[in-house]
Amino acid sequence: MKRSIFDLPRRLTLLCIALLASAVTVDAAESTNDAAHRPNILFIIVDDQSPEDFKFYNPKSTLDSPNIDKLAAEGMVFDAAYHMGSFSGAVCTPSRHMVMSGRTVWHLPIGPNSKELCPPNLEQNTLAAVFNRAGYDTMRTCKRGNSYEAANKQFTVRRDASKRGGTDASGSPWHGDQVMDFLNQRETESDADPFLIYFGFSHPHDTRDGRPELLDKYGATNHTDRNSLPAANSKQPPLPENYLPEHPFPHGHPGLRDEVSVSGVWTKRDERTIRNELGREFACDEAIDIQVGRVLEKLEAMGELDNTYVVYTSDHGIAIGRHGLQGKQNLYEHTWRVPLIVKGPGIQAGSRAIGNTYLLDTLATLCDLAGIEPPETNEGISFKPVLSGEQSTVREVLYGAYCGGTKPGMRSVKKGDWKLIKYDVLDGTVRETQLFNLAENPHEFLAEHDKQDPMQTNLAGNPKYADKLAEMEALLLSEMRRLDDPYRLWDQPDDGLTAPEVKTGKKSKNKKAK
Repeated sequence: MKRSIFDLPRRLTLLCIALLASAVTVDAAESTNDAAHRPNILFIIVDDQSPEDFKFYNPKSTLDSPNIDKLAAEGMVFDAAYHMGSFSGAVCTPSRHMVMSGRTVWHLPIGPNSKELCPPNLEQNTLAAVFNRAGYDTMRTCKRGNSYEAANKQFTVRRDASKRGGTDASGSPWHGDQVMDFLNQRETESDADPFLIYFGFSHPHDTRDGRPELLDKYGATNHTDRNSLPAANSKQPPLPENYLPEHPFPHGHPGLRDEVSVSGVWTKRDERTIRNELGREFACDEAIDIQVGRVLEKLEAMGELDNTYVVYTSDHGIAIGRHGLQGKQNLYEHTWRVPLIVKGPGIQAGSRAIGNTYLLDTLATLCDLAGIEPPETNEGISFKPVLSGEQSTVREVLYGAYCGGTKPGMRSVKKGDWKLIKYDVLDGTVRETQLFNLAENPHEFLAEHDKQDPMQTNLAGNPKYADKLAEMEALLLSEMRRLDDPYRLWDQPDDGLTAPEVKTGKKSKNKKAK
């Protein structure tokens, strides 16, 4: 049949429709393909672990952690990763709020001025909620309590329980089992969605009841008799280099659980007690290492490890005899710092960086790695440029606070090699200032450590460093003002504050944590 020229527009229209449908199909396929190839996230977080436990931070450590050591060798180790602090003796709680929300310490929903400084419904912009909206499968296992419950509820799969025993059912293997179950189900269902797994552990937080074979390896016992000392054993870890039998002055939190009630230690700081407790810590550390290795091996067998960013960290450090302290309620490096390793696509194996990161940078960084826009409520800074080798740090200045005991408490500030710690506690009866050059004195030795090197002590009283002290004091005050710290120390202007009920100086809810 002969076709009319007037059929041409109709034919062209049909052709355009067909091409458009084809383009939509291609776009949809590419979108699905993009989603399938977005990186997975395995975020591993332990409870109460000092960087000093590991050989890649402390070559003198006797901890055997082959899987985490391998992770460090295949990824990037951060030498200056910190948590911002706490206004509670349960340091875990603000720390984990910061991890989940990307908010600074005084801008949390549990903070003393939260009505003015924290937006409502923050849980809708926390880690799991953000990744859920981006099409990720989200799964979590961790301890229960001293956390951010509203944010934890956002995970699609949640299997939480506190497991601090020495058996498969009561210890770290239980957390490993939950992740393995999730991965096995993913494999069975051929699930190709990207995942975010929050792989948390209850240990090495006390009570540090380790597995019998690991306790034996480190010469430790689960000591329960407060009226006797644990047995000495040559296999126990050595005392820390900055060990002291007591802290030189009161830390400002009378009756603090971590300093007086930890089973196996209580108020004792003698060598046998501390070395035994370190042995228990290491037994718990190695049990965690075994579970980390188990999950990484599974991911590799599934062919998913190469497309997975693996993060290893802790919610804060711990003292266990260092400076005569036991707990996490201090601002010395062994406790203020956290271990941080990141391995994944594009990260140079065996690399190290200073970083100057906070745990509150987690949300921004994971979003950046996954190509997700961080929520407006986020105040952290992505350290992806550090992971890619573009820069060595994300900020110059680091601020720390602890005031879970008497107020205003402890404050610290660090810039370059210099660090200041100030104590204003026990109703003004204890007011102390410490100034350290961390390049010369990385262990923050005090006069009580009796070191011969004049730099290996507190330099605050040395007239030679008066200008540096004044500089750091001014820097601390500046950070306290910038971050809405509701308190002031004895030698600072009060700025008209009546802590902590009245509004603090700055009320911006979305400032970045520089």
